[in-house]
Amino acid sequence: MDAYVEKGAADADDGRPTPPAGPGNEAPSAPGNQAPARPETEPLPGSPADGPGASPAAERAGAGIMALSMPYQVVLAVALAVVGVFACVHLAMVFLHVAPSNTLTKRHGQAVDDWVYPEFEQNWKLFAPNPLQQNVSVEVRAELVAADGSRRTTGWIDLTAQDAEAIRHNPMPSHAQQNELRRAVDFYLNSHSDDHTPNGMRGRLSEEYMRRIAMLRLADRSGDVERVQLRTVTRAVPAPAWSSEKTDTAPSYRDFPWWPVTDADRPAGADRSRTEAGR
Repeated sequence: MDAYVEKGAADADDGRPTPPAGPGNEAPSAPGNQAPARPETEPLPGSPADGPGASPAAERAGAGIMALSMPYQVVLAVALAVVGVFACVHLAMVFLHVAPSNTLTKRHGQAVDDWVYPEFEQNWKLFAPNPLQQNVSVEVRAELVAADGSRRTTGWIDLTAQDAEAIRHNPMPSHAQQNELRRAVDFYLNSHSDDHTPNGMRGRLSEEYMRRIAMLRLADRSGDVERVQLRTVTRAVPAPAWSSEKTDTAPSYRDFPWWPVTDADRPAGADRSRTEAGR
């Protein structure tokens, strides 16, 4: 069978002119002396087939968590799991804090509050359908005892005006100047009843916070501060000149109780002065 095929091929070549040998027309080599065929495609530079000479990009492709040793993989996996669980719990707590009252918040409301306050407190008044249209100022007065034992009561001191003056024309006002009084008043009002009865530990903490803010602002007053009283003054924002709306801008006052000042409420500098004066 093979002889027949070869003979047929030889007969088919009879009568055909043999093309001249040249650069583009090489004579076919004899069977058995053929050069090995060159592969149609060659590996590209930088491919894994290059072996030890592989490019840095190829080496980085194999890097990652799997390139670490087993103990490091375990530590990293545990850390990622802890971060993921914390993130899920935090999102759930914040959602329950801002969500309307429901079965979960009624049953676990204290746990939600313990998680959120004070670091993660949420204030959504900026996005309320009816945003605040009032200016609220905080004022304080104190009862002072002079060196001769006489007592006098100072006038009302506008603490909010002091902060506003410090913020005005200041490109980088402090966080305390912008938010300390507002957050302190919100903390107090949210933890007390309308007759100023504290609601548990948070109510008592808010009173201590208010007293200590007042004492920091009264540190330069002459005489020994025995008691302090704060109040809020609320004024409606007046309507613009082009509006026909009529707004009552008369101030309304809410007085807080008189609070006796303890040594813990006094600034550290005042404590040292009192100690030195008693020697």
